[in-house]
Amino acid sequence: MTTVSRTTAKAPSAPQEATTLLIADHKRVSVLFEQYERTRSGARKKSLVADICMELGIHAQVEEEIFYPAVKAALKDKELVPEATVEHATLRDLIAQVEGKEPDGELFDAKIKVMSEYVKHHVKEEQTEMFPKARKTKLDMQELGAQIAARKEELKASWPSATEKPGLLARLGEAVA
Repeated sequence: MTTVSRTTAKAPSAPQEATTLLIADHKRVSVLFEQYERTRSGARKKSLVADICMELGIHAQVEEEIFYPAVKAALKDKELVPEATVEHATLRDLIAQVEGKEPDGELFDAKIKVMSEYVKHHVKEEQTEMFPKARKTKLDMQELGAQIAARKEELKASWPSATEKPGLLARLGEAVA
């Protein structure tokens, strides 16, 4: 019954434009990082890291599959999108160091802190450089938003839990391959 009411509640809403959805993802991950910094519970940290990995993984995948190709073509871009793609690859490396691992001390916490700072840098570049330029193109941001929202739902439905394999890196490897 709950599932039906959620589906019914979502149906009438118009799709959000692409950058609005991506900015909401950025905010969601920022909140998760803030929660991680405030908690001392190992179990809570592990849960937050799993959520961070999922959110970042799905976000990166929809950007690379849908948003970046459209922006690259519309802007005839040879700098912003390639740089953002390389930043995603570096994030995957950081995520590999924490995904599915026990939050066992200072080094683990430092990895999460570095990841948080790296994500903040990436987000700032997207929101201050790429997104404004993309909005000025003739791209249909509503249509891109609908594609992104649909793909995110597919990915969330099939995303492995923290205890399942393959993890984020395998998933992102499949998306890129």
